Amino acid sequence: MGALPLTLVFLAAIILTFGNCKNKGNQSDASAADTLTDDALMDTVQRRTFLYFWEGAEPNSGLAPERYHVDGVYPQNDSNVVTSGGSGFGIMAILAGIDRGYVTREEGLARMERIVSFLEKADRFHGAYPHWWYGDTGKVKPFGQKDNGGDLVETAFLIQGLLAVHQYYVNGNEKEKAIAQRIDRIWRDVDWDWYRKGGQNVLYWHWSPTYGWEMDFPVHGYNECMIMYILAAASPTHGVPAAVYHDGWAQNGAIVSPHKVEGIELHLRYQGTEAGPLFWAQYSFLGLDPVGLKDEYCPSYFHEMRNLTLVNRAYCIRNPKHYKGFGADCWGLTASYSVDGYAAHSPNELDDKGVISPTAALSSIVYTPEYSMQVMRHLYNMGDKVFGPFGFYDAFSETDNWYPKRYLAIDQGPIAVMIENYRTGLLWKLFMSHPDVQAGLTKLGFNTNKQDVRQQ
Repeated sequence: MGALPLTLVFLAAIILTFGNCKNKGNQSDASAADTLTDDALMDTVQRRTFLYFWEGAEPNSGLAPERYHVDGVYPQNDSNVVTSGGSGFGIMAILAGIDRGYVTREEGLARMERIVSFLEKADRFHGAYPHWWYGDTGKVKPFGQKDNGGDLVETAFLIQGLLAVHQYYVNGNEKEKAIAQRIDRIWRDVDWDWYRKGGQNVLYWHWSPTYGWEMDFPVHGYNECMIMYILAAASPTHGVPAAVYHDGWAQNGAIVSPHKVEGIELHLRYQGTEAGPLFWAQYSFLGLDPVGLKDEYCPSYFHEMRNLTLVNRAYCIRNPKHYKGFGADCWGLTASYSVDGYAAHSPNELDDKGVISPTAALSSIVYTPEYSMQVMRHLYNMGDKVFGPFGFYDAFSETDNWYPKRYLAIDQGPIAVMIENYRTGLLWKLFMSHPDVQAGLTKLGFNTNKQDVRQQ
């Protein structure tokens, strides 16, 4: 992002000053969240998180910076690096902000035009975008030495957001219809079929113009990548046959593996673990509506993801490693910053490092509204140790007295999107209304009969 925009400096200073004042009062002041209605608290959190993608956007591209550090210290000198997947989440957060009046429809459209203009010129590899770009040039920044080409998973997260934007504008005024048409071209240019690596019935995560297929990462389920297979089947130009989903993702039924964790039933096999980090319940379902969604491998994706969330919560309440702060009002393990770099925290003793990532419980609000609101209130009452200019900071550990004032786009985005989906279902309605999405789900044998199963 380079030098911090002056408006953002003032914004951060004002918000942080307000936060400091609020939390230097007595205990009743510190419990301000208890006096707010659920809707008021959700709106406060959603609006502040939206600012990450609005005020905090990289100026040239309009996209989400991969990370934002309040102190301006970036050890890898990467403040100008933008992320494709996190930007997909971010444009959905912006759509919700437009719809709520956080910004005007005209301002929102102008931002989307800037984003689409960048994406039309930025590096692509057989239509797929890389994990990272330099925001000022649109050139790929390698995610790793051999990961300097197309990243089909991150592309899917970006396309999920773009298709929601398409539906928001497709029946609008002439300028809005024009941006929808430009998004349609980007969608149609992604060569999902290429990423079968010579026609295999599985999708590969990466391809590089210099290293080819050397990353060698065929994607099997279950994890966060389900949306990639659905979009690959849905593509009207470079679609893959249904066998790619059934043989590759579901591995001819091996994805089904009923088991219990923390006494809670799970139906699917979770790659490499009994119960995955919570972003596995969130990233594919920011646009894809899990309510009423089922296929031959899972009788209810909503209930499966709800149970994965409940496993996570139950583990934190049991707290076998006796970390400070863990409990019914403070739970949530997922991939985030950690006390030692970056880690995919999961509900098991090996992957639990005593780190709470606010996005885990808050982005689960569609699955566990009462429990997620309990965490939201608790975190808000913790004040400016965990709440800053762009909402809740990425992660913290009470055990280690570790409270970094840092954000990651891929964690902030789901908070704002899932709060909106819980409040109105907006992003679900938009994405699910796209005719290509519906065609892809039908092709793969999904049942999307809408019924409110959330209270069952």
